[in-house]
Amino acid sequence: MDMAAQPTLALARELIARRSITPDDAGCQALLTARLAPLGFRCESFVANGVTNLWARRGETHPLVCFAGHTDVVPSGPLDQWQSDPFIATERDGYLYGRGAADMKSSIAAFVTAIERYLAETPSPSGSIALLITSDEEGPSIDGTVRVVEWLKTAGERIDYCIVGEPSSTDALGDMIKNGRRGTLSGTLIVHGVQGHVAYPHLARNPIHLVAPALAELAATHWDDGNADFPPTTWQCSNIRAGTGAGNVIPGTLELWFNFRYSTASTRESLATRFESILKRHALDYALVWTGHGRSFLTKRGRLVDVATACVREVTGRTPVLSTVGGTSDGRFIADLCDEIVELGPVNSTIHKLNEHVAIADLEPLALIYRRMLEQLLM
Repeated sequence: MDMAAQPTLALARELIARRSITPDDAGCQALLTARLAPLGFRCESFVANGVTNLWARRGETHPLVCFAGHTDVVPSGPLDQWQSDPFIATERDGYLYGRGAADMKSSIAAFVTAIERYLAETPSPSGSIALLITSDEEGPSIDGTVRVVEWLKTAGERIDYCIVGEPSSTDALGDMIKNGRRGTLSGTLIVHGVQGHVAYPHLARNPIHLVAPALAELAATHWDDGNADFPPTTWQCSNIRAGTGAGNVIPGTLELWFNFRYSTASTRESLATRFESILKRHALDYALVWTGHGRSFLTKRGRLVDVATACVREVTGRTPVLSTVGGTSDGRFIADLCDEIVELGPVNSTIHKLNEHVAIADLEPLALIYRRMLEQLLM
């Protein structure tokens, strides 16, 4: 296969070959810098607690169009269940296989090749181009994009348009664009009881029994109705741990992990208040730690959504659906300094799965969509 004719495929293969499991970037961003610096990008690297972040910008004027993404990937899972090595990009039956092929090294490759082709045709655009790349999106997201955003805010920087390369498509390239995401709010609840012998329950207080009515109420609570842009808020318990490992001991404590995925009809503060009111109503002796938060964001129809929709239609013939479904993304951090954000990338049906793959025939069209967006946004 002629890689010169398929530069996005060639770069995606190079990125997949780097074993960049969170938080290790494994040299991916150095590869990007080597491609971007000769184009006039000022590339700045931020390293914190093993996380590598890249802010690369070309130009000083507005509008500023930013491509955002992550080089880190989730672990491969059982290697014997992969049909080929997850860190050796393999082409088979029209697909490119490898960890990160869909989430999201192909998008990053398409960012770069789109920019290269655009600047070859328009060396002096009316505005600026940037890339914000992290190796901490699949992990705790503490030292990644949020750190770069804080630095940019301190410098008084604003981004006019942000294109996040998350795999947004469901069945075919461009059939869905994410124009917002629900907020996420996680916590750990510790319920205190009194340890004792199962034969003498009157001398103990079982935290499993104590939390059960509250847990049932939390699971049944209707938090909000959602709205035209978001489904209703949901609450889920993800882990419960209690017990000493012995069958004849009532545990003294119980640990419960939980998460809200919330619409703009609720806020972090309102959910936290309602959550604690339920705990107090059941008279629990508890400790509560909020362990993670990302606010909801929404880009209404406007310049970026219209341009993204038009460019997808031009390249693929499809009219994308606007959606806010799914989990969250680093767009939640970028929303602090950018009002218009969309997520647009390849088909997401195999992300985080064994034998993750992307259609090779989608790679150059994806880069073309990004290039057309630059042409429209920087006119």
